Amino acid sequence: MRTLLVTGGAGFIGSHFVERAVREGDQVVVLDCLTYAGHRENLAHVKGALELIEGNICDGRLVLDLLQQHQVDELVNFAAESHVDRSISEPSGFINTNIVGTFTLLNAALQHFQKKPTFRYLQVSTDEVFGSLGATGKFHEESPITPNSPYSASKAAADHLVRAWHHTYGLPVVTTHCSNNYGPRQYPEKLIPHMIACALRDKPLPVYGDGGNVRDWIHVEDHVEGIFLALRQGRLGECYCFGGNAERNNLDLVKLICQTLDRLRPRSDGKPHASAITYVTDRLGHDRRYAIDDTHAQKELGFKRRHEVEAGMASTVEWYVAHQAWCETVLGHREVVAGLSREGAKVL
Repeated sequence: MRTLLVTGGAGFIGSHFVERAVREGDQVVVLDCLTYAGHRENLAHVKGALELIEGNICDGRLVLDLLQQHQVDELVNFAAESHVDRSISEPSGFINTNIVGTFTLLNAALQHFQKKPTFRYLQVSTDEVFGSLGATGKFHEESPITPNSPYSASKAAADHLVRAWHHTYGLPVVTTHCSNNYGPRQYPEKLIPHMIACALRDKPLPVYGDGGNVRDWIHVEDHVEGIFLALRQGRLGECYCFGGNAERNNLDLVKLICQTLDRLRPRSDGKPHASAITYVTDRLGHDRRYAIDDTHAQKELGFKRRHEVEAGMASTVEWYVAHQAWCETVLGHREVVAGLSREGAKVL
């Protein structure tokens, strides 16, 4: 049995990772602020060796105490502010959590490592640090770091700190980069659950610009499997990219969601859900295309995807339709969900 400290483990991707780790037989300590995107409900179904601590990764004393008290073998950092729109309007929180928080974790991890030489640290990053692609090509581990938003810039800065703590101090680290995730329990400010929430209330479905921005979609369970492989088998100091090999532009993705909703929950007026698609002013600095080449992870770690995007997206929509109460519980009250529908152009 290994003991893991999972920061941000009550969030979307983090909670799926915790579920996977507990199922593996690991003991997991979750450190999460439990603010707007991290919730106890995301871990309520997990049965096993799990302890949830409410706290901030910027609290260095707390982090070090947890590492030493539990004799943590592995720290996996999911904790991050991740919504691009909010990073544009409120960048300070992203600087604090993503950069200062990572710095604090690294310092505590280094102190712990000096007493526990088998310890290792994994930083969960994003493909957005690589910037934007043209019509062809894919990001990979050697792609230049060229972030275009306050969010991606803060994540890139964190990645650089992780690399520096490895090369300067010898901290055993691994970094992962992923494409856009989808699946159950994603906070409803993100594109897919937001569109579902709007559609279930017969609200407009706001799509940025011309809807032609392209993303590579990976199911959260496939991403989590990749993280596990990198954590347990990855070479120290190495980066690994995980993608879905499933590029879709935003408009086509929303139409795919609408097709499933037409079957599961028809609109009250009898019209197809796609009839509610509306186009709104594009996001500032909106990257046109992301895609990941994960050949390196496939060859070195044996990474494989189990989810095909059409079936995976349909099952995701089915989950949200069946768990509308989850959204309302997680968001705290019905008015917030309604607000997401009213302000959709701002929170995609």
